Amino acid sequence: MKTTLLFVVAAFALSLLGCKGSDAPPPPKADVPKAGEAGRPQTPPPPNVVRAPEAPQLPAPPDVAAVPADAQKTSSGLASKVLQAGQGTVHPKAEDAVKVHYTGWTTDGKMFDSSVVREKPATFPLNRVIPGWTEGVQLMVTGEKRRFWIPEELAYKGRRGPQGMLVFDVELIDILAAPPVPPDVQAPPKDAKKTPSGLSWKILKKGSGTAHPGPTSKVTVHYSGWTTDGKMFDSSVTRGEPITFPLDGVIPGWTEGVQLMVEGDKARLWIPEELAYKGRPGPQGMLVFDVELLKIQ
Repeated sequence: MKTTLLFVVAAFALSLLGCKGSDAPPPPKADVPKAGEAGRPQTPPPPNVVRAPEAPQLPAPPDVAAVPADAQKTSSGLASKVLQAGQGTVHPKAEDAVKVHYTGWTTDGKMFDSSVVREKPATFPLNRVIPGWTEGVQLMVTGEKRRFWIPEELAYKGRRGPQGMLVFDVELIDILAAPPVPPDVQAPPKDAKKTPSGLSWKILKKGSGTAHPGPTSKVTVHYSGWTTDGKMFDSSVTRGEPITFPLDGVIPGWTEGVQLMVEGDKARLWIPEELAYKGRPGPQGMLVFDVELLKIQ
């Protein structure tokens, strides 16, 4: 069956982070042993078979077991302490994406995840992680390193992930600001063009290309999408990476709309529900997308 969801293509990248909605875990985490497995005797490997090395464990902070007296505490119960002052002045917003290095421990000192060990920072939207991260990282500025004590209610309570209070050391490397909400997000303006299908569109920036993609062309784009109340539900811009997909594998409004563009064009599409996710998983109602066509493959 034809894939009709651009949204799936992009959640998608977030699923690689272990993220799904505002109550999902922060970036990729190491597997947690199942109950009863930790003390199970292990059969030695056969001769000449090398056992894969375990990921190194970073030492737990000395105050991992409880919130220290000099930590700051918010009304939600989140506690934090600045370990290294930053050089930035701007705080990220919930809809922004951030690039961070982090390590997480349970209160018994066991490290359960670390981008530092993987030697690769993680990038993710702040509104797609556990509430303690969404709230806490907004307190930071670029270059800052902070320790968080996240109570269970703001972490994984009742969901997949380590349970109880969690302790994270987080370094905010960069802020990928979310694109501003279009001023005409509620309805197509008078100068927008309209196709017989009901799709409205407007060129925001003219490109230098001359060829248009076909209905089955593979294209590379940057995009952001909003519902008509101004809520951004997805953006390749905040993820910092364009996306490539075939035009016959997305919602009909995209299949039609991107064919109106040439390379370098940036367009705004007002896609009615009938050409979007009507009756299928995804944001409902009319959707507004800013799309930049980077390349026709």
